[in-house]
Amino acid sequence: MSTIVNSWTEWQPLERVLVGRPEGTNHPAPEPMWNYHRPEAGHPLPNYGPFPDEMVDKANEQMEDFIEVLEGEGVTVDRIEIQDFMEDRDPVSTPDWTQLNSYGANNVRDMTMIHGNFIIECASGRRSRYWEFLNLRDVFEEYFEEDDGMVHIAAPKPRLTDESYVENYDHKFRNEWSDDEKRERHFEARYSLTEHEPLWDAADAMRFGKDIFHQVSAVTNWKGFKWLKQLGEALDLRFHHVQFDSPTDPDKVDNFRPWHTDVDLVPLREGLAMYNPDWSPITDELWELFEANDWELVPAARPSHVYESEYRIFGGYGEKSWISMNTLSLGPETVCVEAHETEYIKQLADLGFDVIEIPYDHVIPFGGALHCTTLDVTRKGGKEDYFPNQIDGY
Repeated sequence: MSTIVNSWTEWQPLERVLVGRPEGTNHPAPEPMWNYHRPEAGHPLPNYGPFPDEMVDKANEQMEDFIEVLEGEGVTVDRIEIQDFMEDRDPVSTPDWTQLNSYGANNVRDMTMIHGNFIIECASGRRSRYWEFLNLRDVFEEYFEEDDGMVHIAAPKPRLTDESYVENYDHKFRNEWSDDEKRERHFEARYSLTEHEPLWDAADAMRFGKDIFHQVSAVTNWKGFKWLKQLGEALDLRFHHVQFDSPTDPDKVDNFRPWHTDVDLVPLREGLAMYNPDWSPITDELWELFEANDWELVPAARPSHVYESEYRIFGGYGEKSWISMNTLSLGPETVCVEAHETEYIKQLADLGFDVIEIPYDHVIPFGGALHCTTLDVTRKGGKEDYFPNQIDGY
């Protein structure tokens, strides 16, 4: 038997990775947590529907080119298989509700955390992603057959009844609340999820060996973070909550609905992490912890490229976007960056990194970039304590 599942950080040398697929991606039908209003794409509320085949083809072409680069660097690449119910755009349901379509499975980072030899399926708050884990199960079962040390667990499957959502949140966010009200709710970490049950997305985490930094966000509630923190204590890991700012400058993009940490805080090697200067960490203990352990936090260069697409999942299109920080490290000296983000590429090169430029602009409209669409299964190395000097209570 061989060891397959072993991944403790975002930067140790990458040996094996799982990559998503854009087939079956939809503008999701309305659901309590989030409603997609895309009139420019022919999907004003309450309409919904699939991404065009030509966009899928262009995204696949760029993803295949990326895979060729990874394999050329000696990385083993696995691909998920899209389940028929998702590719056929079938409704999905539980005894409590029916959702008229699923989102997709291009962003394999979102729903699954790999830490060490553990594969941990999250408890997502979105009904359109409830069954997404089934697209990864076949691959994980193959790992289980070959790897005696792998442990595959899942967070308690949430019910996602109406009690799990703030009533009419999406309508109030779009139509009633002022920016000041939204900012106040943001600093109180009050978004669309209630505290009825633990809910969390895996992509809200950043892995630093024994320490994991996880935000409470539009897709992670406090109960979800508590579940993770208690799991971490059982596994001799430390989960730290981190909150990020939202700018008052009208020329900068707000952060009223924070969504995944891989555009906010990205470690690139031991002792160095990049942060988003618009959405910088405002948790004082994080800064104290980094300083106490000789870590350098560097503000990332501003985005360079305007991503144009009428069909898209999240905002930031038609303008520059902090998706620029969504990178994949092949090791502590080499990082893959979206090829159009020239300022960030220059900054990383100046910091001593070998930068591999990856064109990914046709993939990004599906909801993520290089980090989102990959799940690093095997990285060389073990669990290290990069923060031996801890801050009391953090």
